[in-house]
Amino acid sequence: MSALQNMWFSFFGLFLMFASAGLSVLSQKLPGFWRVLLLILSFLCLMVAGLIVFAVVVRGPLAE
Repeated sequence: MSALQNMWFSFFGLFLMFASAGLSVLSQKLPGFWRVLLLILSFLCLMVAGLIVFAVVVRGPLAE
């Protein structure tokens, strides 16, 4: 994976983190089933974002 692809991959992880925060805030305004569904989706976004960030950090700097 090139440095440019690595950058876009990390940006996608950041987007998922913001989406997770937005979904959790939005879920507080909804009742019952929808609240639980959005919180589960938020948690999944956060877990995927964490894996992406971990992969980018462990891979280290890419020299080209």
